Amino acid sequence: MMVTTHLRFTLLLLPLAFVVIVSSSSQVRATNVGIESFSSPFATNLATLQSQIGYNFTNLNLLRRAMTHASFSQENNKALSVFGSHLIETSISLHLLSKDIDTSSKALTRLIAEVSNVDSSCALDGNRLGLERVIRVSPKTDASNSAIVCGGFRAIFGAVAIDSGMVDEAIKVFWKVHGDRGWILVSVL
Repeated sequence: MMVTTHLRFTLLLLPLAFVVIVSSSSQVRATNVGIESFSSPFATNLATLQSQIGYNFTNLNLLRRAMTHASFSQENNKALSVFGSHLIETSISLHLLSKDIDTSSKALTRLIAEVSNVDSSCALDGNRLGLERVIRVSPKTDASNSAIVCGGFRAIFGAVAIDSGMVDEAIKVFWKVHGDRGWILVSVL
């Protein structure tokens, strides 16, 4: 009698065990494609970052990659950073030339260099967003290094452009984050 009751109890739990196993395996698969728990500090930082830049990613993996340094993973932000750098340069050029088509190439080049400068403008913008606390780096790497913060900052705009499919959206986010500080430099030039 005891064996029969134990067998019935086991058979009743079998469907529940199946649901738990299926649920667990789908969570494992989701983790393997880069989806993290909403309670992880990195996921929380990404949510905060989206709020700060005023853009919500459809493909959050693009923002994850933008916040991943080469020291942390082969899937990193290098290409997004290069793309983002070009978007920033285009944005500065468009904005300045639309205000004054007679701006000299020398003045335009200087302004682009200043806004793109790793140690001044670029890293400062990244630090204002707190990127040194968000960017994933290897344990041996200093996430507060200006070049790392700047690379992450630039990568954000590359990620926005790819996510939205529009360069204009990335440029809009850049101006929201960078603000109007760049135009103070124009008077110095």
